[in-house]
Amino acid sequence: MGSSAQRSSTLTTNMADLVDASANRPQVSLIDSMPVYARELIAGGAAGGFAKTAIAPLERTKILLQTRAEFRSLSVGQSLNKVLKNEGFLGFYKGNGASVVRIVPYAALHYMAYERYRCWILNNYSALGSGPLIDLLAGSAAGGTAVLCTYPLDLARTKLAYQVNTRGKINCGMKGVQTQISYKGIGDVLSTVYKEGGLRGLYRGVGPTLTGILPYAGLKFYIYEKLKSHVPEEYEKSIGMRLSCGALAGLVGQTFTYPLDVVRRQMQVENLQPSGGVRYKNTMHGLKYIIRNQGWQKLFAGLSINYIKIVPSVAIGFTAYDAMKVWLHITPQQKSQRITAA
Repeated sequence: MGSSAQRSSTLTTNMADLVDASANRPQVSLIDSMPVYARELIAGGAAGGFAKTAIAPLERTKILLQTRAEFRSLSVGQSLNKVLKNEGFLGFYKGNGASVVRIVPYAALHYMAYERYRCWILNNYSALGSGPLIDLLAGSAAGGTAVLCTYPLDLARTKLAYQVNTRGKINCGMKGVQTQISYKGIGDVLSTVYKEGGLRGLYRGVGPTLTGILPYAGLKFYIYEKLKSHVPEEYEKSIGMRLSCGALAGLVGQTFTYPLDVVRRQMQVENLQPSGGVRYKNTMHGLKYIIRNQGWQKLFAGLSINYIKIVPSVAIGFTAYDAMKVWLHITPQQKSQRITAA
């Protein structure tokens, strides 16, 4: 009897201990149960989509300034008015669907790859230290990776944005020319381009894109982290500080790489030009041809609007990414964290 009572008491005590242990055990949220790389993909994709939509009107106008003859002599304000008059408010967002479809996976891959490359460099090349140089290398590698994975979507975005609806005839250098809409959407662009040029056609212009993105992406991350390292500790979490650092990082990076962006855009819309366009053999050929036939100023066509849009774009992108990292419980990648542990 006593033995039975003792066993019952022991069982009750053990059950109580199990209940207490279960109650005191930290609850793992859905977010924390996700792999780190998955959270980085979500944070980067959300930041990229939000930033791209915010500056869509400026992006559309920049592409028109870069590629269409009838916009070449117009100012940024005049170009915006022309689009509004001919196509209405929604004209500012032509191609934005393709842009967002492209930028979400691009930004997701870009930011995630940056974190992964950064961690890998820290773990395997300790002699390089842990300063902004690591951000330069990781940012460049991440930019190249993201471009190669998403370039056909960028091609589709540019071709859609290049098309102009008008309520009359537009001046393309020839009287009576009416611009016809060539593509109905992203799928139509990709299928048509693939039928005409295969996989190589889908990557038309990727040369100047990679040439430009490697230094641009690296400089962007390098300058952003370098500027943040000089910010007093009490201001490190300030949204205004992050916006300012991001804006300066974007401005410097774009200034050095913008001519390559112009060559890329012209290569992407060669077959849509009224005369059939010039077939650029490579990036250097494109640069020389533009300088010789259109003037060196053409290499910076739309740069003013790019400055206007790059400030909110990069600033919003970095700020949104930092905010998403906090929300998704992504801790900074330190040297002690092996990349395989994620």
